[in-house]
Amino acid sequence: MKPKSNTQILILLFIGVLMAALDISIVGPAIPSIEDSIVMKPQDFSWIFSIYVMFNLVGISLMAKLSDFFGRRSVFLISAVIFGIGSLVVATSHDITFLLIGRGIQGFGSSGIFPVASAVIGDVIPVEKRGRALGILGSVFALAFILGPFIAGFMLMYFNWNTLFLINIPVVILIVVWGYFILPSKRMEENVKFDFSGIVILGIILAAFSVGIYNIQPDRFIDSITTFPVLPLLLVSAILIPILIMLEKTSEFPVIDVSLLKSRQVLLVGIIAVGLGLFQSSIVYLPKMAVKLFDVEPYKASFMLLPVVIAAAIGSPIGGRLVDKIGSKVIIFTGLVIATIALFLLGIVYSNVVYFYCAEGLLGLGLAIRASLSYIMLNEVSVNQRASTQAVLLIFISVGQLTGSALVGTMTSVTSQKLTGFNFAFLLMGVISLVLVISSFFLKGRKQELESYAKRSE
Repeated sequence: MKPKSNTQILILLFIGVLMAALDISIVGPAIPSIEDSIVMKPQDFSWIFSIYVMFNLVGISLMAKLSDFFGRRSVFLISAVIFGIGSLVVATSHDITFLLIGRGIQGFGSSGIFPVASAVIGDVIPVEKRGRALGILGSVFALAFILGPFIAGFMLMYFNWNTLFLINIPVVILIVVWGYFILPSKRMEENVKFDFSGIVILGIILAAFSVGIYNIQPDRFIDSITTFPVLPLLLVSAILIPILIMLEKTSEFPVIDVSLLKSRQVLLVGIIAVGLGLFQSSIVYLPKMAVKLFDVEPYKASFMLLPVVIAAAIGSPIGGRLVDKIGSKVIIFTGLVIATIALFLLGIVYSNVVYFYCAEGLLGLGLAIRASLSYIMLNEVSVNQRASTQAVLLIFISVGQLTGSALVGTMTSVTSQKLTGFNFAFLLMGVISLVLVISSFFLKGRKQELESYAKRSE
């Protein structure tokens, strides 16, 4: 495909991913306004976030596999339409039930936007330029984190909270009309059988894990983990995993190709992706940590988060560009080393705001390795597995995010004379990151990466 067409495709994908990512970060500032018009219980606040994540997780494999079978364009555009429908339901909601239904529909729609966007890049962008394209796409999440609160704050000054979601409708229309003409529509496979049992079981595993994790009460961790919403659901998730693996081994067209995990490269990426999600989840707690350590107002603490998101927004495209020149192994190793330093700094800082800002900036740079992970996964699979493999990567990251959220929340109750629970949590994550640094030594070098890609392209 021509460079001009590739540029248009990348812009379209950027808009689509930004739209879906903004609706994660834009909700927080809107909650006080939503509370004024909709009666909510305290636990409903967290579900406004978690139900989006849960339905995104449940739908990722289904949408990704559909795009591998029936073409990227159809699934990407259908996913955008579903997201628009969910936005409309949220915007017109007058009670918490419909609001949560709308958020669930949004999450399901976004499940076809994130992995398919990465797969399209693998389809149309040459391997020597793929890293920088993935880097640009990866920077969207950091950009959404920055823009979300500002957009919400500005619009809520002049409009009610419903407008935040209604604005998605014209964006969806733009994506559908423009995408119809420029996105690739070629089907990846013909005459396939669909692995419905695998999709259903995987959906149950992810839903049970998500709901179980989100029902853990940090202030009474031991007691809550044995209660009905938590332990039974986590057990269901654990029991179904080996069943899913056995089914997928015998399936002609598995939703998750278990044989891929035999690849050291893919397995290492999965482990590092869980760690990446774990570290990303800690960012949410940085404003609370700032309030506790520096005695600042909550709204000021939110602005203290800017170093980490700006560093990630800058580091992601730069890291992606470097991947094309020096390979993913060097970028991932360097990123994890920087993240380890940042996490240990956050683990020992308790009064120095300069150290806090420096650690944040380093953490943002260290976490800008997502594009490199996507790059590896695209190189390690055939063309008809690209979207489903990106879905697996997103699942690994999301599992890390869910686990990290529960971990940090639990450890905040631990204190000593100098260190808070946040410090203990970051020290633990620093140790985990150090282990991942060692594991990154075993990734393929640049020469091996190009050789693997050449073999799969023959």
